[in-house]
Amino acid sequence: MDLRTLRTFQVAAHTLSFTQAAAALNYAQSSVTAQIKSLEESVGVPLFDRMGNRLRLTEPGDRLRGYADRLLALAEEARAAVHRGTAMGALTLTAPETVCTYLLPSILRAFRERCPDVEVRFVPLPVREFKRSLLDGSLDLAFILEESFASGALHVEALREEPVVVILGPTHRLRHRGSLGAADLVGESIFLTELGCSYRNRFERALIRSGAHPKVRMEFQSIEAIKRCVAMGLGVAALPALAVAHEVEEGDLLAVKWDDGSLDVTTHLAWSGTRWVPPALETFVQTAHDCLKASRTTVHPRRARAAR
Repeated sequence: MDLRTLRTFQVAAHTLSFTQAAAALNYAQSSVTAQIKSLEESVGVPLFDRMGNRLRLTEPGDRLRGYADRLLALAEEARAAVHRGTAMGALTLTAPETVCTYLLPSILRAFRERCPDVEVRFVPLPVREFKRSLLDGSLDLAFILEESFASGALHVEALREEPVVVILGPTHRLRHRGSLGAADLVGESIFLTELGCSYRNRFERALIRSGAHPKVRMEFQSIEAIKRCVAMGLGVAALPALAVAHEVEEGDLLAVKWDDGSLDVTTHLAWSGTRWVPPALETFVQTAHDCLKASRTTVHPRRARAAR
């Protein structure tokens, strides 16, 4: 039961996908499968139920996950203690799609320049699992998009504000309106981000308060898919301004003012408040602040070319 195999099991247990685990660890999928099989033979019980292309932890697998999280966190702490003051080792982080696509690349580039010996691992997780994964040690850092965020067990720092706008396609019936409220969207098709998303929750609550029941309500994991559907005139969505700035500038989408309260959120960076903070984590946090402290995305409402 070596640390490399435990790490593979840990990622597979949290993603419930050998394919995603292989991508996160930069392994071939066959290597992940072989390591899990070897670990199951070592402990003498199956760790996953395999149902077609889907995985589910068995009861022994769920118990082992807790031990794997603690053992790997302790091993990382031991390595960091040996190299105290030097940014080495590995950082495991996650982020919602907006941050991952539009903010994280510049931060990673700057961090690599400062800490070339630190391995950064990205693990895709549902938003609702971020906090638990930070607390159990399977994650070192998480970017979180919330209006406000506080947790006694986590250390949380605000990085920057993220305006959220309501978007329409250039041929939508409401394209000439300068602003919209929930009552204007009665009978509209609404495209929503994943469950647990802060601005999605407030957008939905405004619709419910106004009795603006959607004609069609569709939930997507992909912001790009939402943008494409809205651009084709299929409905309305609320998304962070930084995710739609290019399309609004090009006239492929229209951004309008929302009259029923702010939907804006803040990008936070969170990590465990109970574990020792290694130099690599300290440097990553500082790098994120440096990259984002002066940046803010502003989207001004404008008509698409087709509507001019």
